Amino acid sequence: MIFGTKFQREALALCIVGALTVEAADTSRVVLKNGAEMSGLVLRERDEAVMIDLGFTVLNVPRAEIAKLEKVAANGAPAPASKTRGEDIYFVEPDRDPLTVEKNVERVAEAVVQIQTASGLGSGFIINKLGYVVTNQHVIAGEREITVVVYRKKPGGLEKQLFTKVKIIAMNGFLDLAILQIDDPAAEGLPFVPIGDSDALTQGQQVFAIGSPLGMERSVSQGIVSVKARETRGTWCIQSTTQINPGNSGGPLFNSRGEVVGVNNMKMAGVGVEGLGFSIPANVMKPFLKNRDAFAFDPRNPNAGFRYPPPPAPPSKTKFPKAP
Repeated sequence: MIFGTKFQREALALCIVGALTVEAADTSRVVLKNGAEMSGLVLRERDEAVMIDLGFTVLNVPRAEIAKLEKVAANGAPAPASKTRGEDIYFVEPDRDPLTVEKNVERVAEAVVQIQTASGLGSGFIINKLGYVVTNQHVIAGEREITVVVYRKKPGGLEKQLFTKVKIIAMNGFLDLAILQIDDPAAEGLPFVPIGDSDALTQGQQVFAIGSPLGMERSVSQGIVSVKARETRGTWCIQSTTQINPGNSGGPLFNSRGEVVGVNNMKMAGVGVEGLGFSIPANVMKPFLKNRDAFAFDPRNPNAGFRYPPPPAPPSKTKFPKAP
């Protein structure tokens, strides 16, 4: 016998129906880094946490504590693996396995590109099937003709693909970030890389970079995170021992899962100064990607953006003669 008010009985009925609906729907299996497992319906995925309905309660599981997240069909069989969209522009893959640098290079290197302009070159990486490429703003600032070089694996070696139809989608000088788009139908077939959580980095964690330092294309360098939040020019960067040189600018900094956790943008220069590379954190880049319309590039006005009037001139110091 069920007691209680009519409102309580209706609420209980809704809970029962909801539980049946969750059970019938596809669920997800979550494996934590401490070995614990749970299954439930994923209600929402965010960069920092995953909201999971366990049937009797709802949990917010920190993304940094999740080792694997996979869908399970109603019959208990694992569902086909799929990539998770991130605001329709970048992708995340929570269930990527950590690999050695050598193995990681095999799975991510094709998505790392070289950016060529009339005044120099830099690096970048493809983030989606639309051919969007992230790089540094200083790599393409003031340029109108940009070439993106992609290195594809072919039998017998690598093959260069040059894309000269490249559009500037957005750019931000303060963050030193820019989004390009390869304006070519072939861009849909290009590989892209997932974006990781830079807040989950720890001091001493291994990272690696791919880019074209001093024009030496497809170079790989490895290091560790020295400080994950070092203040620079009013914002913060990841400081690592990864070798960053001119030409690396705009290239990706990867973690052991092959996820982009930073955008390489500068190094500490000086005689005998080594192992002081800096990268823009992925979690600083994500809001820029999501709000790219605010930084949209207008080709008719290369100086597009807000302009502030100059401060008023100081009062005139002209001395007038005193009245007699």
